Amino acid sequence: MQPIDKRGSVPFDPHYDPMTARALGPGSDYAPTYWIGTAGPAPDGDGPVTRDMDVDVAVIGSGYTGLSTAIHLAKEHGIKATVLEANGVAYGCSTRNGGQAQISAGRLKRSQWIDRWGLDVARGMHNEMVEAFALFRGLLRDHDIQCDPQDGGHYYIAHKASVMPTLEAEANLLRDTFGYDARMLSRNELFANAVRDQEAHGAMWEADGVSIHAAKLAFGYLRVARELGATVHPDSPVQGWELKNGVHHLRTPGGIVRARRVAVATAAYATRSLHGRLRDRLMPIMSNSIVTRVLTPSELEAVGIRTMSPLTDTRTLRHYYRLLPDNRLQIGSRAAITGRDAANPAHLNGLREGMARKFPALRGIELDYSWWGWVDVSHDMMPRITGLPDTPGLFYSLGYGGNGVMYSAMAGRRLAQLVVGETVPDLPIFNTELPHEGWKTPFRRLGQWGLYHLYHYRDERT
Repeated sequence: MQPIDKRGSVPFDPHYDPMTARALGPGSDYAPTYWIGTAGPAPDGDGPVTRDMDVDVAVIGSGYTGLSTAIHLAKEHGIKATVLEANGVAYGCSTRNGGQAQISAGRLKRSQWIDRWGLDVARGMHNEMVEAFALFRGLLRDHDIQCDPQDGGHYYIAHKASVMPTLEAEANLLRDTFGYDARMLSRNELFANAVRDQEAHGAMWEADGVSIHAAKLAFGYLRVARELGATVHPDSPVQGWELKNGVHHLRTPGGIVRARRVAVATAAYATRSLHGRLRDRLMPIMSNSIVTRVLTPSELEAVGIRTMSPLTDTRTLRHYYRLLPDNRLQIGSRAAITGRDAANPAHLNGLREGMARKFPALRGIELDYSWWGWVDVSHDMMPRITGLPDTPGLFYSLGYGGNGVMYSAMAGRRLAQLVVGETVPDLPIFNTELPHEGWKTPFRRLGQWGLYHLYHYRDERT
């Protein structure tokens, strides 16, 4: 399969940092990910904006959420949205993630939902996730999106013995309180049925977990959105935004897009200057990912991965990993704090060492791909899909915290419902805004540095 056209007018900037960038210009190469390298040609978009235009709904961002919003606006409401993308289609999170669809959104577990909101709200949140997974699977099936899905549940792997009781309590909660299929596996059962992770002391298995090819999923969404009548304009960053007489004027390099309603789905890749009401609602966190060369039969036997389902360990700075269909191993984790430090070899070496602790046979193995990208973590660890009551016609879906592959499909549907004025479930992720940190946000990186050291100590030494 031929790799996607790398575009090439502007070299990829590995040091891009949404906290400090003044503007996101068009024309950049994609990040050098496995997904871009193996997706084949991207389907056509509609070209950059070249004139002023009046539209009903503008969607900013052409990743999973933005394209799902366009799909559901067309399918369920008869609206042909105009999607604006700063660079290539799905340039950001949607082609840099680990390709793991799990039954969650945000960073909190079910027990933490109960602690924060009470049992009734937690049950409503769980039902939303169950419905979302069904929607995600339905999109793949009904629209023939060929993204190499491997469905077999999610393994949440205890990287040390002391977390096993916590995992067991969460599995019991899922079964007994939420009626959801989850069960514990001993180390021997995990080795026999899933993976020979040498750090593992056991695991919790959840019934819902699908591994996908990240770029093929995004390009599948693009095809569907355009077939339904949406227009998708790459290389059209929003570089200025004014609200005049109830109409949003979005200035792009090629023309002004005037829209009655705007849906923002930029994840972590929007600059702080995009819109004042969105500034500092997120804390961009960097994640690194590597993909090995194709494993030999003896290496496959030593690694002992008998599933292509998502695998995640219990570190706070977690490792997410999986066997790819072509027998390469992919693994990712948190890395640099700032964009300028992203290429520091220490981060790559740390990820290599994490892989070697799990799979000693892979120590020193050649890598075919290495990349990093920004994750949209909210200040309270949960996403929001909401409108702004004091800014008519402005809506957003942001803050998945690394758990957006599956839920972004439903988030796009909910965002479309909000845009047209339909009622959505009465849940905190829909009826409140993302917390705002204001002037504190730049200083949070100092705190992040300290927290990473604390988390590393807890993960590895206690």
